[in-house]
Amino acid sequence: MYTITLDAAYWYGLVIAFVLPVLVGLVTTRVTSPGTKAVLLLALSAVEAFFVELTAAEPGWDAGPALVLTFVSFVMGTAAHFGLWKPVGVAQRAQDAFVKAA
Repeated sequence: MYTITLDAAYWYGLVIAFVLPVLVGLVTTRVTSPGTKAVLLLALSAVEAFFVELTAAEPGWDAGPALVLTFVSFVMGTAAHFGLWKPVGVAQRAQDAFVKAA
């Protein structure tokens, strides 16, 4: 039987990927285009994935796993946004967090 083990850095990376859409909502406005938000989420996913690969317990740094982690983080962040954060209203509250009343 084959067992899969992940370093703690990868688990932390998955948790961060789950929260990244809320961070994107905090730093953008409601009128920001969805394409811009997607590109920002992809960029943050890439930074997070490359940092996770850098801090992993294995010696050295490898671009292959970092690219796979970027893809996984982006897909997980997108799924978390549309599957949880948007339906329960967290995305809306994040967008309104820094809006001042006129």
